[in-house]
Amino acid sequence: MRNPLIYVGLALALLADACGTDHSTAQPPAAQPAETPAAATSALEPVFADSTYQLTGVAAAADGRVFVNYPYWLDKHSYSLLEIGSDGQARPYPDAAWNSFKKGDDGTNKFVCVQAVVADDHGSLWVVDPAGIGLGKVYQKSNKVVQIDLKTNQVKRIYRFPEAVAGADSYLNDIRVDNQHGFAYLTSSSKGGIVVLNLATGAARRVLQSHYSTQSDTTYHFKMNGKELANAQGPVKINSDGIALTPDKAWLYYKPLTDNKLYRVSTAVLRDFKASEQQVEQRVEDLGNFVTTDGMEFDAASNLYLGDLEKSSIVRIGPDKKVTTLVTDPTTLSWPDSYSVSPDGYLYISCSQIQNMPWFNNGQNLTKRPYQVVRLKLK
Repeated sequence: MRNPLIYVGLALALLADACGTDHSTAQPPAAQPAETPAAATSALEPVFADSTYQLTGVAAAADGRVFVNYPYWLDKHSYSLLEIGSDGQARPYPDAAWNSFKKGDDGTNKFVCVQAVVADDHGSLWVVDPAGIGLGKVYQKSNKVVQIDLKTNQVKRIYRFPEAVAGADSYLNDIRVDNQHGFAYLTSSSKGGIVVLNLATGAARRVLQSHYSTQSDTTYHFKMNGKELANAQGPVKINSDGIALTPDKAWLYYKPLTDNKLYRVSTAVLRDFKASEQQVEQRVEDLGNFVTTDGMEFDAASNLYLGDLEKSSIVRIGPDKKVTTLVTDPTTLSWPDSYSVSPDGYLYISCSQIQNMPWFNNGQNLTKRPYQVVRLKLK
């Protein structure tokens, strides 16, 4: 098991940022020995930090390797997927070519705007590329899911989607993989919905697009920084986002981001492409009100981990639906975004500071650098 505890040095990255570095050719940050920020809660261990680019996803693989992804949201963008090595170096993964995209390029076989990265239990890394630069329309039909073999570090397969499943206005968000049955499930956030992908055939369909369970509750006032999250058009409502698969693969949990409702649906009906939309809807269960979270993840004991965005906390929902707050840290847990449970019992957490972006602050960037990945030992 490799030790991924790396805390990136800030001075060089901040200097490059201030001096207007050409970010199309920028190199990944060089790492420095780990050190715990003074404001951090002791339970949270630093893993990785980037003082220049905004990260969203993290994946801890079974062999101890850690991966971090970067969406192309702001003008400042370089690499899309990094491996955080045990030697203290962050490297473009699987190679520089996949991370070389610039506007105007063909994005078919390059990462365009990577939203999520997930390591499965069969030695693959799954990369979700909605290709929506700045959360805009899909760039040149280049949205995709990329499967990478972690043994060879080579792309194994690229899954693409027809217009009816993930068209120009779609934004694929997160993924969970069921190798037992040969399916993957993705959330689609723009209009809401669940995309079901047959891993053997590549066939896909979208369900629950107009269902209440994938739509953010318009009456819920999602507050960050002491105010409702809003942009120039008004309060922001983000539909189906977080997703998690139970250890027995029987249920897919999911929720809209900007309210506190939680739902689940039977995977048996999702895998049945002959099932009608009505039949899928009938297998949806409303689990009640919990917290506002971005990502979520199960451990092997069927505990579900979520972030309480509004309270800068990490919570656990047990099989009995009992909610326990594990840690609260307003400084470090600034928009806890994505989660990954490692085999040695750590919850890896990426912190993306989305609430501090210019989009939600009248054009002002309130980010408090660096963007961080931390981990929490589970008991």
